[in-house]
Amino acid sequence: MAAQLRRPPKKTEPSLRARALALLARREHTRLELGRKLARHCADRDEIAAVLDEFERRGWLSEARFVEQTVSARRARFGAAYIAHELAEKGVSRAAVTAAAAALKGGDLEAARAVWRRRFGTPPADARDRARQMRFLAGRGFSAEVIRAVLGGADDD
Repeated sequence: MAAQLRRPPKKTEPSLRARALALLARREHTRLELGRKLARHCADRDEIAAVLDEFERRGWLSEARFVEQTVSARRARFGAAYIAHELAEKGVSRAAVTAAAAALKGGDLEAARAVWRRRFGTPPADARDRARQMRFLAGRGFSAEVIRAVLGGADDD
């Protein structure tokens, strides 16, 4: 006769606080992001708000850290406009987005040159290639002025 297999005891669902801590252990989140993720597990908005308020009080949930982490992770590949848009989409306050965008604009030319070098490395051969390179850099969030400077045509439109 076959030995009877025992099933492991059912695990209890983690608390809302435990879920929030687990999410923050992986990466920084904005209040909006974390609230949305927790809403999947709890319909009580007041309970979610209480957890988020506690985490902010304790310094576990920080908009400034989120902005810093996002900027450092994205800077090598994207321009100020792209990063600012991403921050706004994630629920970062308008003042923090504006401050981050202003700080990023100073290094946009160097970042664009690095991105262009990694992707293309050689000047455009013709107008079609130039347009392709310009579209690529624009899609990465670099301004037209910065793109013209990178491609060596700051004087033409």
